Amino acid sequence: MVSSPDVGENLAAAARLIERAAGNGAELAVLPEYFCIMGQRVTDKVSVREADGSGPIQDFLAAAAARHRLWLVGGSVPLRTADDQRVRSACLVYGPGGERIARYDKIHLFKFEQGDERYREQDTIEPGEHPVAVDLPFGRMGLSICYDVRFPELYRALGPCDLLLVPSAFTAVTGAAHWELLLRARAVENQAFVIAPAQGGRHRNGRRTHGHTMVVDPWGTLLGEQAEGEGIVSAVLDPQVLESVRRSLPALEHRVSFLSTG
Repeated sequence: MVSSPDVGENLAAAARLIERAAGNGAELAVLPEYFCIMGQRVTDKVSVREADGSGPIQDFLAAAAARHRLWLVGGSVPLRTADDQRVRSACLVYGPGGERIARYDKIHLFKFEQGDERYREQDTIEPGEHPVAVDLPFGRMGLSICYDVRFPELYRALGPCDLLLVPSAFTAVTGAAHWELLLRARAVENQAFVIAPAQGGRHRNGRRTHGHTMVVDPWGTLLGEQAEGEGIVSAVLDPQVLESVRRSLPALEHRVSFLSTG
């Protein structure tokens, strides 16, 4: 997606994409970080925050999942906190009946300064505390958001997962240098599929995001990619590929835990 400051406009775009994915036979659809708003100001997401469990964005996700009878993930939804100046950035998972089955609050908050480009998510986002994974009919799915991908210990804490989600809005600068490298590393070291829907293009607020939505298999092979613009990336997550990689290279069984000696 290339989301705008207008929530309604973004939900309409998401609806088109979900319908296309469902028409292609998708059982799982994942939207990128900030799918619902990419504001003119970083505080705009605070102004459209919703109470947990209620609001136009959450209602849209629940209704879309039920309408198309698929598993649907909203990459990040701004949810209300006790601090009126900040939100929780929540990745929300809905089942085919429209019921919400999981919530993960982004733990690692992005900070970056280079030239005129500056980001400080801690100013408007309150960090989460707990890793979240959920068992679905097609495997164990671990949740994360964007900057989390730089912290491999998060994925280890989830336990062995069959697929990992990384909905993102990587900057053009950091994305060009690290995006594909990090995604393929997380797939290989965890021997899991990685699904990484991304914002990609020039946004109305002037920001440029890296894009390159990707699906990566447990061997590190790209199964699908779209560089920029609105669209869908579809892939088949073959459980036999997962089993074959883990059987031929049982790295997860060879893990050793180390304790700090201080």
